[in-house]
Amino acid sequence: MKKILLTLAILSVSLFAEFKTIDVPEFEKLQKDGLVVIDIRTPQEWKTTGIIEGAKKITFFSEKGQPLLADWFFEVGHLIKDKKTPFIIYCAHASRSKALGKGLENMGFEHVYELKGGIINGWIKAGKKTLKE
Repeated sequence: MKKILLTLAILSVSLFAEFKTIDVPEFEKLQKDGLVVIDIRTPQEWKTTGIIEGAKKITFFSEKGQPLLADWFFEVGHLIKDKKTPFIIYCAHASRSKALGKGLENMGFEHVYELKGGIINGWIKAGKKTLKE
């Protein structure tokens, strides 16, 4: 009986969780609506290509590709107050943001969005500008 209840609890969390890939126009609409945007790339990547205006820079992976879980969740916790708060993540090509988004969905975050193609194949390819430091 305990296994059945545990399985139902896990399924109910995943039924309400949503990880969705969005295109540039939907990204712009959601950002304009006030959703927090998080750039999960490395500082070197921010320097090279810039960031999307309004995005928060919170790197998720080290230069060696290792996840920086504690640091990332600490920083994100200041922006995202609970698992129901919708937000957007992006990386360079959407491979890291897709992996992170699926993980967040599995953890019960209900509305995580990622930019299709990332900043390079999505944003920049669509002719959008970035902010460079």
